[in-house]
Parts: sequence; structure tokens; C-alpha cells
Amino acid sequence: MWCPPGGVWCRTHRIALNPLNSPEAAPLPHSDEDLRLWPGHTADMNFQVTGLGLDKMKLDSPQSFLDQEEAEEAEDQQLLEPEAWRAYMERRTALREFLTSDLSPHLLKRHHARMELLKKCSYYIEILPKHLALGDQNPLVLPNTMFQLIDPWKFQRMKKVGTAQTKIQLLLLGDLLEQLDRGRAELDALLESPDPRPFLAGWGLVAQRLADLSAVMDSFLAMMVPGRLHLKHRLVSDIGTTKIPHIRLMLSTKMPVMFDRKGSVAHQDWASLRWFVTIQPAAPEQFELRFKLLDPRTQQECMQCGIIPVAACTFDVHNLLPNRSYRFTIKRAESYTLVYEPWWDSLTLQTRLGPPEGPTPSRLGKPGLPLTTLSAR
Repeated sequence: MWCPPGGVWCRTHRIALNPLNSPEAAPLPHSDEDLRLWPGHTADMNFQVTGLGLDKMKLDSPQSFLDQEEAEEAEDQQLLEPEAWRAYMERRTALREFLTSDLSPHLLKRHHARMELLKKCSYYIEILPKHLALGDQNPLVLPNTMFQLIDPWKFQRMKKVGTAQTKIQLLLLGDLLEQLDRGRAELDALLESPDPRPFLAGWGLVAQRLADLSAVMDSFLAMMVPGRLHLKHRLVSDIGTTKIPHIRLMLSTKMPVMFDRKGSVAHQDWASLRWFVTIQPAAPEQFELRFKLLDPRTQQECMQCGIIPVAACTFDVHNLLPNRSYRFTIKRAESYTLVYEPWWDSLTLQTRLGPPEGPTPSRLGKPGLPLTTLSAR
């Protein structure tokens, strides 16, 4: 490819550049008339270059881009023997397929979303007979007498083990996901490298990197499901002649409880709250609703807070102050088997300005009293 005296050939843009824009360098053309004076001029493209920047590129036809790519491949092919070129194209295709299927941006985005969801879940210990699978238990299969046979002190110690195992598992998941992100970035940069020779020379390392990333992905997917808790000691104390049941401990996950932000609204002196769980449990759940007045101005206003047990997914909080902001928090009620709950959903609502309209219902109590008159729907 021809380059003017003193010029530099830019392989990326396929143009001749004036090096460092120095006065001693040969000036580059700035008009069609100047371009026609250059030896080797072709009429397919017209470039105007200032220093090292490309100011303008006019294409006479869409075919110019295709011709440019073909010319680039032809130039790269001249650097390699035919057999080496075929190997380069095959390996480049394999790498591109890996990045678009096994490690695609869409797949990584989904895994990041699942990881964020796991950080908001609640984790519990499940006590199962050895012949049952996780999720098969019910009150008939697993009676409450099972807990009566387990040593409470040993069970509390296993809950601490379950808490530590859950935290470690979440940290490992985050680390594995970071490895996948870094690996994709490295391979993507290698795929965009213009010189095929380093690509071929280091293919052994690239192939090993692909195998390592596949193993990381397998570990990540396997760790997404909470595993079994390993027992170092028997949970059931010696109960004499009674037959000791064969049990196992598993970590289970419950989806987070989240407010319905469209369905939760504040009125002048009360708020209607709604929440939901993504995957509805088989049995009804108990929840714990917390509320608090933000920025209380008096000692009496500091009493505008509390914790209410709720057995439904809707609740009305009455006797609120008008034109004030309240924070509401929802979570599952405390459970004997809960080991880790890192996140609660919170919602801030502001009541409307103005006095309550109409007569105050008798169930609201007297004005100024603490929020003890509440109703669930």
C-alpha cells in the first residue's frame, strides 16, 4: 500500500497520516485538486486528514466497507502460511462462539441479576429425613416432634455454622462472577487484536483459559443452589431405647419480601401498604412490619414507631400525622430455623397535607396516642 514521503500508514483506518503534524513532514492533501497530484491516487475514497485526526471520510458506495474488510483480511493472510491462516481462522471462530454463547454479555447480565437476588434472600436450615428431598417436607411427613428430639444447644451451634456457610457461599459466588467478567474482557480484547501471529503463538494459553472459565461457570452454577450442612456431631442426644431417626440438615432459600410500590400509598392520616413474595410459599407466612416517623420534632412524635406482626400481604397503618414522612420496613417474622437474612425492603411515604376528612372512626383511638390502632386487610 502506497504512503507519501514522510507519512505514516495507519493500519486501523487504512489511511496515510502526517506524523506528529510537524512542519518538516510532507503536507497531506486538503482538496480534491491536491489529492489528484498524489502518486497512486484512486478515486474510490477521499480523505481529509489534519495531524493525526480523521476529520472527514466520504464513501462513494456501501461496497467500500466490504472492500476495506476484505483488503484487511488479505493483508493479514499475507503474514501467515496457508495452513497457519486456516488454523488462525478456525481458532478465532471458536473463540468468538465461546464469547457469544457460553460467556455472552446477556448471560453474564442474567447471572448478575440472580446474584443480586440471592443477596436479598432469607436462608434457613431444613431438617429432613434422609429419604426425603429438599422441598418435599410437610407437617405430615416431618412432625414437630423432630425438633423435640434435637438437642437445642447443638442446633444453635449448627445455625451458626449455617450462617457462616451462607456468607462464605455468597462471597465465593461474587468472586466467581468477577472472574467470569474479567475473563470475558481479556478474551474480547484478544479477539480484537489486529495481528494474528501473537494469537497463534499463545493459543495454548488461550485454550487453557477457555477451559478454566468453563470450570468457573460450572462452579458458579452449582453454588447457586444452597448445599448440605455437614454434621460433625450428632444433633439428637441419647434417648435410651427410642430409635434415633436418620436426619440431615440442608440450607434452603426463600425469595425476598418486597413492597408493592405502586399499590402502597399514603393518605392524610393513614397509609395502605402492600407487599409480595416472588415465589409464593405453599403455607401462609408471618411477616413483621416496622414503621417510624422520620425527623420527629417532639418527644411525643418520637413514639410514632413500632413493630407489628402481620399474617397477610396488606396492612393499613392509621393515626399518622399529616404532611410527614414515614419509613416502613417489611420482613418475615423470626423463625427458629432462620440462619441468615441480610436484607429488608424499606419504603418511605409522605402523608398528604391537611386535616383528616370526615369523622374519625372509633377504631383509630384518641388523637395523639401512640400508633396502637392498626388494621390488616
